[in-house]
Amino acid sequence: MHRPVTAVLRLCAFVLWMLALVPAVALLGASGLVGPCRSVALFFWRGAVHILGIRLIVRGTPCPDRPLLFVANHASYLDIAVIGALVPAAFVAKQEVGQWPGIGFLAKLGRTVFIERRARRSKVQKDLMIGRLLELGESLVLFPEGTSNDGNRVLPFKSALLSVAEARLPDGRPLPVQPLSLAYTHLGGLPMGRGWRPYYAWYGDMELAPHLWTMLGLGRVTVEVDFYPAVTLDQFGSRKALADHCHDVIRRGVVDALAGRGGQAPLTGSVTVG
Repeated sequence: MHRPVTAVLRLCAFVLWMLALVPAVALLGASGLVGPCRSVALFFWRGAVHILGIRLIVRGTPCPDRPLLFVANHASYLDIAVIGALVPAAFVAKQEVGQWPGIGFLAKLGRTVFIERRARRSKVQKDLMIGRLLELGESLVLFPEGTSNDGNRVLPFKSALLSVAEARLPDGRPLPVQPLSLAYTHLGGLPMGRGWRPYYAWYGDMELAPHLWTMLGLGRVTVEVDFYPAVTLDQFGSRKALADHCHDVIRRGVVDALAGRGGQAPLTGSVTVG
């Protein structure tokens, strides 16, 4: 059930949270203090998921290596807050995201790497991502589906987006790639059916403002996040094989989480947030 009062309270709290911390993130970023900027951004997103009524169940452990490429499935703008609350990393997004009201501002503030979809720009995009990874030691989050979906499935991965995995670190080692899966599984403590998931997933021609208003007025949502063992391109020999591996483990994790089987990630670490 949608509660307008809850929506108003959450919206006001989120705006106040932004006003309190965004200036600090902007100042640190403009000063080139990447490390402190990452720490404040992590703190910001952890507060945001609490304000937005998101409960996180996390299995597995983020790889400690830096730089690192995280590869994840994509269902909603909420994915940004969820991942941002767990790992200090910048996101890779399509260029038009930078023009979206509100979200575009937060994306730019979060050091997002904006890329174009045109194939003829692929080398430029790859060089841009590699530059962020190697020059700044930045970790990136990539959504290789290339778009969001209804949260009930994982779309095929576009192997071209994983061209950045061809990068070599300064010491010659291959870039680590860590798959992670996200699944929106419960609403108000009860299993979320397929019909409810689109209230959190944002895809297709959905308008942002009405979707956000509806989501803010609903109960607490549980998001299950599974981190899988990091791999490298050298283990597979081609981007296509790497993309297929990441897609397979992420798809199985989402399917199992939605079915209540708790995902596939090794339980080297398990924590509930929020």
